[in-house]
Amino acid sequence: MARIKSPEAEKLLDKEIPVLDKGFVRLVDYLGSDARIVQAARVSYGEGTTTARRDKELIDYLIRHGHTSPFEQVIITIHAKIPIFVARQWVRHRTARLNELSGRYSEMVDEFYVPNQERVQPQDTFDLQASKEDEQLPPEMQRKTIEIISRDQGNVYANYQEMLDDRVSRELARINLPLSLYTQWYWQIDLHNLFGFLELRMDVHAQWEIRQYANAIARIARAVAPWAYESFEEHILYGANFSRSEIKALREMIHGRPCPLKGRLLKEFNLKMDFD
Repeated sequence: MARIKSPEAEKLLDKEIPVLDKGFVRLVDYLGSDARIVQAARVSYGEGTTTARRDKELIDYLIRHGHTSPFEQVIITIHAKIPIFVARQWVRHRTARLNELSGRYSEMVDEFYVPNQERVQPQDTFDLQASKEDEQLPPEMQRKTIEIISRDQGNVYANYQEMLDDRVSRELARINLPLSLYTQWYWQIDLHNLFGFLELRMDVHAQWEIRQYANAIARIARAVAPWAYESFEEHILYGANFSRSEIKALREMIHGRPCPLKGRLLKEFNLKMDFD
């Protein structure tokens, strides 16, 4: 069988998509596309046995009802350059295969992530693991923070280089390097698990930096399997699931009856409907 190609993915192959100040993601290779999902779902190798509209509807049905094992037939390999603190969040998704640059074998390059001044934001008092993205610190505090970050990065890397010059082993000299240092890896994942990654890392509750990488990877996923990505956006990324009690509360709201969960539902799901 001939290799299935996606025209948009072919255009992206080996092209760096810039992320943050010095990072990138790059599509190295891919296996399959929307057509492979359809083939796997129907266990059929016959091309042209159905219409494109029916194929697209099948993909949409699979995602809507959670029958996503055929999506595992589509595999994407990405080369990424990322700050280590982003990599540590990223690697929590244990559904992929990766090979990372080793500081034992290679000398680490003097490349650190330095955020834009506007990124220096106060601690969110409600979400204790997040910044308050709708509020800015005074400009002088932002500048001071960037200066501290840059100064520390320069000092630590100079000490690292000094240890290497003194013939200290690379594996030991690296241990004080900060989480803002850039690393690189090759990351291979199937489309089913990639959608799980994107669902969490494109969410507004994810850290801003990893959201930028997720957005870039989403561009690759959309190019490889456009129908599947469209359905992912429709039913998962911008969709919502409701519990039994929440469905009951929605019924009460629709019929204009008092609902103790109304405030929570409106806030959690950002519902724009007017139930009053």
